[in-house]
Amino acid sequence: MTSDAPAPVGLETRPSLPGTLFTEQAGGEVNAGLDLRAVPSYKSPLKIGRSNSVSVSSEATEGDSGARSDSEEGTVEGGGAMEKRGRFRPATECVLVESHPSVHDPYRASSTPLYITATFKQSSATEMGEYDYSRSGNPTRTQLELHLAKLMSAHRSFALSSGMSALDVITRLVRAGEEVVAGDDIYGGTQRLLTFLATHSAVTVHHCDTTKVSSVIPHLSPRTRLVLLETPTNPLLKIVDLRAIVAAVRQHAPSAVVVVDNTMMSPYLQRPLELGADIVYHSGTKYLSGHHDLMAGVVGVRSEDLARQIAFVVNATGCALPPFDCFLLMRGVKTLAVRMDRQQRNAGRIAAFLDGLRTADGSRVLPSVFYPGLPGHPGKEVHDAQSEGAGAVLSFTTGSVEKSTKVVEGTRIFGISVSFGCVNSLISMPCHMSHASIPAHLRAARALPEDLIRLCVGIEDVQDLIEDLEGALRAAGVI
Repeated sequence: MTSDAPAPVGLETRPSLPGTLFTEQAGGEVNAGLDLRAVPSYKSPLKIGRSNSVSVSSEATEGDSGARSDSEEGTVEGGGAMEKRGRFRPATECVLVESHPSVHDPYRASSTPLYITATFKQSSATEMGEYDYSRSGNPTRTQLELHLAKLMSAHRSFALSSGMSALDVITRLVRAGEEVVAGDDIYGGTQRLLTFLATHSAVTVHHCDTTKVSSVIPHLSPRTRLVLLETPTNPLLKIVDLRAIVAAVRQHAPSAVVVVDNTMMSPYLQRPLELGADIVYHSGTKYLSGHHDLMAGVVGVRSEDLARQIAFVVNATGCALPPFDCFLLMRGVKTLAVRMDRQQRNAGRIAAFLDGLRTADGSRVLPSVFYPGLPGHPGKEVHDAQSEGAGAVLSFTTGSVEKSTKVVEGTRIFGISVSFGCVNSLISMPCHMSHASIPAHLRAARALPEDLIRLCVGIEDVQDLIEDLEGALRAAGVI
């Protein structure tokens, strides 16, 4: 048998664990016209939240010492968002990986065991164990997904092969004839995938200024399936009021799913599910990993219905994260807080330095500096209300593509590279690198400056970074 088919209605072979999508025993033929919103309900006894506690239903092993009651979990439903009263502060939760009854480790290893295996032996030909095939579930991935769900305040999370795989899985919730509303300042890869959907899948995509609720509302209708948001946006660091957009969507398109790309902030600084979003996703390659030594994506959902739909697609397409990469990602997440604290502190110092550059007559040297931590940032008040820090990405313009090119090529510490979130500082020109897939006419229409320089600040000594930038700016004739 294969794992490609969902279990037929009524087949209950074992509980559906967070890291176990389906069982090889599940038979039946795949219906090519399957509506993912009608995928049969699989038993899921685990309730996951930021408290790192779990509530196990009566179907779980009775008397298991790992089980806690709903009252102990501290789940609060209110305000259209799933709020969690965590037991510890976020920095502690990043490090604290507690054992769970669904991941059996008789040796109580202090580091998550690595199960590098494609298959799992069964004790019976007719009754399957918790795991059978690593595409459908693996203990290492289960532990990672439990930990990530806690950090994101998610009902359930999924570890996938890349950030774009995460978005691809989410967009498979959209059917022909339905619509997607997205921002006009978005990652180039997101633009590329949405363009593909619009071109080949009969899906209408509306791009608008999501920083203004009044710009979003005209595009909302009963046909809207996804509202895709970034905040801060990439690369102009605009701020989207997540609470306001969620409220507008609930009023004008109640069946739509609000999706937030939270890669720029990480769950350490911002948790969109607590603000009312339905799905959050990350490129785990960036801050969650922190070292640019693996590719990964993460999806977190706030409801069991969405979890079933996402689980089906992940299992059917085989895009779950391999065990070794799960091990590396778990290791990276443990240092997320200490890395992010240092990186955003450095970014704040660099942003202040760039914003404060003046000529002899007191005029600004740089036309624009974009960073939500600066006092003059137009979205600072909203950002401060929905996040716990300004992050470690900023961008600025020089007024000249030629000068910007010289600045980028003139640094010694900053590496010229796409992406962000690494412990090493990176520098790039988005219009020529990460956002080059967006056609020039669209970049112009969206006021994306061709001379824009994006800095992804690392953990180096901040004074060295400032001196490196200052030297490059002088050599380029900017100052």
